[in-house]
Amino acid sequence: MADVELLKSKFEYHPDWPKQGILFCDIFPALRDPIAFEMLITNIMSHIFTVTLPRLAESSKQTRINYVVGLDARGFLFGPIIAQRLGAGFVPIRKRGKLPGDCAAATYAKEYGEDLFEMQKNAIPPHSNVLIVDDLIATGGSAAAAGELVRQVQANTVEYIFVVSIPFLKGAEKLDAPEYHLVEMD
Repeated sequence: MADVELLKSKFEYHPDWPKQGILFCDIFPALRDPIAFEMLITNIMSHIFTVTLPRLAESSKQTRINYVVGLDARGFLFGPIIAQRLGAGFVPIRKRGKLPGDCAAATYAKEYGEDLFEMQKNAIPPHSNVLIVDDLIATGGSAAAAGELVRQVQANTVEYIFVVSIPFLKGAEKLDAPEYHLVEMD
């Protein structure tokens, strides 16, 4: 897994940010390196084509991803690229008050506070297959809220995809679909 080690070597860590006791994993340095960024996207796409889509084909008549949902804000960096490579639409999930029109809403707790996510209700038709993408899963609160929004519009979350996971926080246990990540942090 040399590609994962390269990605890890690019990350920077910031203790006590955004508050005391949090070790913040900054993935932006990896995005500044075009080779590392492409390896990240290629790794995710390889997983989707070799694991996600075959698993979907086994469990459903519909065998394509219709939409990729990106969480505010770092999911916006990967989601559109993944959606484009899949021939799928991209839908942003934003923090409260950032989207116009009729929105579905879900509250979530995160390791350093509480927030509310919104998604436009007409963005995803019922019964669509959806991937949810974000940079990191810690406690799983924001990802679970995104899954709740997908359920509210009667769509199907096929998988959650993250760059980084912090497994000891057990965030994946809150999710209603399989989870995939590239890098694990202690």
